[in-house]
Amino acid sequence: MARWARQVSRWGYLLSTARAAEFPRRPRSCGSVARTCREFAPLALLPPGKDGVLWRLLACRSVGSCPPPDSARDGSFSFQESNLPSLVKYEQAKAETLPDLNAKELNEDWDDIPPSSALEKISEEEAVQIVAEPLLPLHSTTLRDYVDHSETLAKLVHLGVDLSQVEKRQKAGQLLLTLDFEKDVRKILLFLKDVGVEDNQLGPFLTKNPYILGEDLEALETRVAYLKSKKFVKSEIAQMVSRAPYLLLFSVERLDNRLGFFKNELGLSVKKTKDLVIRLPRLLTGKLETVKENLQVCQVELGFQRNEIQQIAYKTPKILTASKKRLKQTFDYLHNIMGIPHHMLTRFPQVFNSKLLRIRERHMFLAFLGRAQYDPEQPSYISLDQLVSLPDEVFCTEIAKASIQDFENFLKTL
Repeated sequence: MARWARQVSRWGYLLSTARAAEFPRRPRSCGSVARTCREFAPLALLPPGKDGVLWRLLACRSVGSCPPPDSARDGSFSFQESNLPSLVKYEQAKAETLPDLNAKELNEDWDDIPPSSALEKISEEEAVQIVAEPLLPLHSTTLRDYVDHSETLAKLVHLGVDLSQVEKRQKAGQLLLTLDFEKDVRKILLFLKDVGVEDNQLGPFLTKNPYILGEDLEALETRVAYLKSKKFVKSEIAQMVSRAPYLLLFSVERLDNRLGFFKNELGLSVKKTKDLVIRLPRLLTGKLETVKENLQVCQVELGFQRNEIQQIAYKTPKILTASKKRLKQTFDYLHNIMGIPHHMLTRFPQVFNSKLLRIRERHMFLAFLGRAQYDPEQPSYISLDQLVSLPDEVFCTEIAKASIQDFENFLKTL
């Protein structure tokens, strides 16, 4: 209704302008005034028949008094009495059509109706139908604020990606916000599935390595092709990629250098090197400095020979990435307190993966019972594997020959 009122007001203004252009300052004759009045009023608004003629006469009077025509200047008759019949005939003879009044401009103005004002009153029904979209935050410290605005983030959450962990990784959040799911993300997901990553592992995989979504697909396929050329089968590649999510971020040159490093430093064959990285694929993605330091510690500080280090590393690859401090503390207790020689530690290197507290508690309990015998040449021999790998119940009943209650009571005395 407000829009119609504005248009009628504008239309009236245009008509007033046209009327001002047609009217002289002082009309010379009543006929010209009547004609002007007739042209000003739209036909649709005039009453039909004689009433229309009278309406025009009234309109003429409203403009001002009409002087008599030239033939009546002698005062023989008045305008209303003598000019009315001729006026009626003139009206009937001339077709009553409206002037153009810039019709084209009126039509254009009607089409170009300005939009409703923000201050215009609306009904309650219209107000209820208004849906306000949430604004996109200009900056935020969490990806959670962008999930409702980003199809990529919403679908990654549906896959099981933990955005709270992703945003802790440097520039990972900015990367995800710039990616288009259909154009950038979908092809990487299909690639990972083709490599062998299970559907239920896609979320945890991308949580650990969101950067792979920004990698070039052709480069990723080239790296997989390289692993296949090194005789890694598809199941082995799938295992390596799943357990070491950053593996495929390494170029072919870096992967080749890593494999060559372990082969040369440990003196392993190609087959054993391949088996080593399959069992612990993060060796290919971790820092080589840690590996070099641990190899140096084993040789210089712990006193192992090169061939012994080779056997230890091949059987227990985790020793290459273990903490140097923990490695030395475990060796000191096994070798100097328990009296285990180097060749026995080389035979059972998995003991280095056990917690020192577990080793110490069980050894002290066996020593308390008089059963701490680790020499295979002596009776009642207890292997290091049995010492650290068995659960408490089995250790007590089969190795210590005691009850679990006795073992728990002993631990309370420590």
